[in-house]
Amino acid sequence: LPMAFRDVNARRHIGLQQLSSLASTGRTLLGPMKSHKFIVDESTHQSTLICSAVALIESLDLTSAAGQLLNEAIQAQNKEFKTGMSTLLFLVGAWSNAVVECLQQNVPVSAIVSVMSEGLNSCCERVQCLQIPIHDVKKELCSSRVRPSAFESKACQVGHDSLLNPQNVLYFQGEISAPEEVIPINSCSHQGDDCIFNKGLVSPLAGFGSAAALVKPAGDRRSSVISGSGLITSSWIRHKLTHSRHFSALGKGHFSSQQDHFQGYLSGPSADPCGCYGLGELAVALSHGNQTNVSLLQSIAAYQQERAQCRGSSQLSIAGIVTCSLLGLPESYSCVSPGFVTLVSPEQATVIKHLEDKPLQILLVDGDLREQYRHLGFNRPSNVRTILEHPSPQGGRAGDTWLSRMLDILVSFEVNLVLVKGNVCKSLMESCTASRILVTGSVTRDVLCAFGEVTGAQAVTYLTQLKASCVGRGARVQLWQPSDGRATDLGELVPLWINVPGIPLLTAVLTTAVPSKVQLLEEQFWTSVYRLHHALNDGKVFPGGGAVELLCLTHIQALIEQTAGRANKTAVEGFPSPWLAVPVAEYKSIVLRALASGWKRYLSVVMCNMAKAASEWEACASVDQHLQKAADCGCPSAYILELFRRGEVLSGGSGACTDHGEACRVYDNVGAKTEAWRRALDLVLLVLQTDAEIITGPTRNQLLNSPVSSEFMFL
Repeated sequence: LPMAFRDVNARRHIGLQQLSSLASTGRTLLGPMKSHKFIVDESTHQSTLICSAVALIESLDLTSAAGQLLNEAIQAQNKEFKTGMSTLLFLVGAWSNAVVECLQQNVPVSAIVSVMSEGLNSCCERVQCLQIPIHDVKKELCSSRVRPSAFESKACQVGHDSLLNPQNVLYFQGEISAPEEVIPINSCSHQGDDCIFNKGLVSPLAGFGSAAALVKPAGDRRSSVISGSGLITSSWIRHKLTHSRHFSALGKGHFSSQQDHFQGYLSGPSADPCGCYGLGELAVALSHGNQTNVSLLQSIAAYQQERAQCRGSSQLSIAGIVTCSLLGLPESYSCVSPGFVTLVSPEQATVIKHLEDKPLQILLVDGDLREQYRHLGFNRPSNVRTILEHPSPQGGRAGDTWLSRMLDILVSFEVNLVLVKGNVCKSLMESCTASRILVTGSVTRDVLCAFGEVTGAQAVTYLTQLKASCVGRGARVQLWQPSDGRATDLGELVPLWINVPGIPLLTAVLTTAVPSKVQLLEEQFWTSVYRLHHALNDGKVFPGGGAVELLCLTHIQALIEQTAGRANKTAVEGFPSPWLAVPVAEYKSIVLRALASGWKRYLSVVMCNMAKAASEWEACASVDQHLQKAADCGCPSAYILELFRRGEVLSGGSGACTDHGEACRVYDNVGAKTEAWRRALDLVLLVLQTDAEIITGPTRNQLLNSPVSSEFMFL
């Protein structure tokens, strides 16, 4: 094969320049005040709105080797944490530039690799003193709630208390008529409004007759008892379960028993005062000011915690959460629905209407529902050629024979509902629809497991494996509609709602009228979910707002001073002549400063994105002032924690707003942040140690005609 060879110049490392160029596109994605980007597909001329590094990197030209390595690093971070990708992307660019500057100062590659690796490890150990246990965070968030009078309450314009604003409070419409229920405010312990919120407003989620738990649209004042700061402005709370005119055919008795069953989950007392009710505030603090989906996440967390009756477990079950994006409704109609909501074809709407008032027989298929599908690991005999697997005595086509056999199996076991993990044969789907059997594909394994747990169904790989014991019972289906009965014109798809009493599954229904925002809303929701999930799994969080990065800078500053102070001693002990040791100390100081420059640029760009500084130069000056004050204090960690408590880490507040003069607290995930640092530096050092680029394959003419052809040697 033709082969081209290009030497990577040590003074202007091509791979590092490519990393820096790619990473510069994600500069505005840092911090809580992200700037969204439009990605336009030139072939279809369709645009998508994004705010994540994953979506950005997938849309860039990654034909270079460095670009592909960057994509792998970001995808690995996304797969493991679902957060921290923007930090990783930015630090890759910042440290790439810093390493190039080291090369231009003739610092050996080996010195850059060893000193940067040691410096990062030392910083990761140093910042462990800033880790705060989750229990302490929830207690702090609960105890720091400001409680003004009803006439003094003010809403934080963007802050975390806005999720309790009457325009954003989640209410869940029950299926059965019920008299007004009055809850005295003194019926709760010291949890105060959190207790009222969870038990009074979220608990009607238990009524599974409701197909949607709706975020109240702006202007609706039916729950105006909650002030903008999240406080109860009256001594009583009145909420009423109203009858839904859409799903009345299901019968009162059935949903009444379901509601009573699930009210039991939500009414038990908590042994930990902040164990259940602090999760909402923790989700807000981890969201960094992004209020788009915090109210949905708060209701999900409260429901999962109440359902488990707070039995010492504060974990958020990711497996019990799915999303369904609906295009055509305003964003204020985003809600949380119990059970499973998905989109099906309009032809199946008739089947759904026919099955509405019936308990269904459900079948779970762990694979594709196609004639050609074979499970993973299936091996055909090497010396056998299959002409026809199932010959038909009547002489019909093989496909028709398979369809009739599969349909006969479903009918013989009286299956009404089939959930398929993979794809479904279009002809079989049409045949099942004609036989009033509802089939939906692309269902995740977690959803299959959830339905199997409560219905007794056992997943099968092929329909020929079906036995009576594999069929589950008790599922119910409806056409999903908003609680206010608004008509939903979703174009080519129809929302289907599937529910079973006791199923540990919630669907976050994300609505928008703008097609380009669908991906954006899903990204924001799952980022919030995984931040809370990792915080609970780690059992600890970092103070946010740049506190951790600031401590890293103070620590590196101390390391540089130690390096300069030990230069003479090292020269005497480790080298026969003092002049041989001087370059070693100089190299270490240069490389440590390069490592620190990445975090300093990170803080300055975040401040600029948040409009805390007019320019990056001004932001760097502010960071330098904090570093000097921390050094003068004698205990940098204590100084930084005090800044965090006052909300002044980034000069004027660590959150998106302040409420009554107190800054909104923000926190960061421990594992996601430190792993993003390590992945970013590992990638930069990997590319740094690459000394040549060898291209094989029939690309000789393309390279000869390229602007960089002079850099290649053709072999």
